[in-house]
Amino acid sequence: MIGMLLRVLGHQYARPVRRTVALMTMTAIVEGLSYALLVPVLRTLFGSNPADALPWLIAFGGAVAIYAVLRYVSDLLGFRAGTTLLRGMYHRLGDHLARLPLGWYSTGRVGEVSVLASQGVLETMGVIAHLLAPYISAFVTPVTIVGVMLAFNWQMGLAALVAVPLVVAIQVWTGRSTAAADAQRHERDQEATGRVIEYLQAQPVLRAGGRSGERFTSLDDSLREVQRASRRTVLATLPGMIGLTITVQAMFTVLLALGAYLALGGNIGAAEVLAILVLAARCADPLLSLADIGGKLRGARSELARLDAVLRTEPLPEAPEPIQPAGHDLEFESVTFRHGDRTVLDEVSLSVPQGQRVAVVGASGAGKSTLLQLLARFHDVDAGAVRVGGVDVRAISTEVLTARIAIVFQEVYLFDGTIEENVRLGRPDADGAAVRAAATAARLDEVIERLPGGWAANVGEGGALLSGGERQRVSIARALLKDAPIVLLDEVTSALDPVNEAAVHEGIERLMAGRTVVMVAHRMRTVRRADRIVFLDGGRIVEEGSHDELLRHGGRYADFWNISLTPAARE
Repeated sequence: MIGMLLRVLGHQYARPVRRTVALMTMTAIVEGLSYALLVPVLRTLFGSNPADALPWLIAFGGAVAIYAVLRYVSDLLGFRAGTTLLRGMYHRLGDHLARLPLGWYSTGRVGEVSVLASQGVLETMGVIAHLLAPYISAFVTPVTIVGVMLAFNWQMGLAALVAVPLVVAIQVWTGRSTAAADAQRHERDQEATGRVIEYLQAQPVLRAGGRSGERFTSLDDSLREVQRASRRTVLATLPGMIGLTITVQAMFTVLLALGAYLALGGNIGAAEVLAILVLAARCADPLLSLADIGGKLRGARSELARLDAVLRTEPLPEAPEPIQPAGHDLEFESVTFRHGDRTVLDEVSLSVPQGQRVAVVGASGAGKSTLLQLLARFHDVDAGAVRVGGVDVRAISTEVLTARIAIVFQEVYLFDGTIEENVRLGRPDADGAAVRAAATAARLDEVIERLPGGWAANVGEGGALLSGGERQRVSIARALLKDAPIVLLDEVTSALDPVNEAAVHEGIERLMAGRTVVMVAHRMRTVRRADRIVFLDGGRIVEEGSHDELLRHGGRYADFWNISLTPAARE
């Protein structure tokens, strides 16, 4: 487990963890050696001159004091290391997640990562702060004591040594027998969490259907499965706990019987037998604690394994020698992209000269948004090449590529903060004049004027305190502030009311001015102004040309135009 922990933490944090483990191991050894002084103490006390025990008692007190100092320092170091590594782990996980391809973030995986980033990281780092010291002590201290027993009496030491492999075997067996139950419990916990969220999100539907007072069957079923999985976990753990207790108690009984036999035979003194039994009792306490510590460590190990799996997921590769694009033209060359077993784009070739606007039109599922995602390198193509400025996006550094592209999505996400903070995401180092100019160009200033707090108004989590049109204006202002030469627009006005649509459309026109633009849109007012229109169907380009050319052609685009617009909107 220590090896996996070091791998998850990375080379940067390996040294403090090794130092902490070394100090905790030394502390456990000193604890075991301090108990060795009990043998001469008890031998002298039960001897002919008990006063001779004073030096041994002083030595024992000194050893205990040294152990207490080491224990305090090691526990403090472990706690500090845990809190320091917690912050570092969040940074490492966040940096890694930011480099993973967007396609990795399926719906189920987002929930898994959210649980992992909260409960999982805390539980894993808690191992260093709270569990590592008692776990090391539970193993190292008894082994040290057994070594001391071997030094004083090889028969009793050998008898105690027999218990060591038995305890290890029980711990290994318990871990294996509970692994499946733990994994099943984790799956059921995740499913129940998803059902709770679903139940909360479904409240409008349930109440609209007059079913607000009914129980949510799928949620109840999930909770029952959690209960069953918990029961199976307890039943899987119980034999190991009982086996460990019986082994430790049997070891102590054997030592007691062997000590009595050796004392009666005159092979060992009563004081030595008493001292060794005291040592054996000190072995029993930490060994019995292994059952509780082992259960907690198994839970942490499961979270650690999931964290390790995420961190070992390969991000999109970076070019060893990045190439700087010479311009802002875009090109798709025989691009094929698959999502699972489905081919989303099939041998697509398309060029967008610098400064031109290309609109991508087609039915839902045709692959329109995927084109934009490949340009921004949210995914890598399965075949062919996507180029920006004549350079394959795989040969451009991520920083250079993202700096050249501004994206406005249909679904806008705003961080819980002020409007100004969300706009500044486009260019954090922009001055106040530039931020306000971008807001004015996006007609966001109209929203700011009527909000209490103005620029300091909080938008809420996900921008929940703003309407869809207001969130879209923030997104456009953010893109305008970034001032990137390439603009990607994805259905930005498809769900807006007429007033907000007009305001957003005005902001988009200013955003597109003088830039290379690829837009996915259903609103024909935006599409018809494009320099070229591409019609996608089934992942292939079936038509391409200007608005007037495609209408004269009378093909798929003309049909789409006639179906999508009312007679008044065609004027």
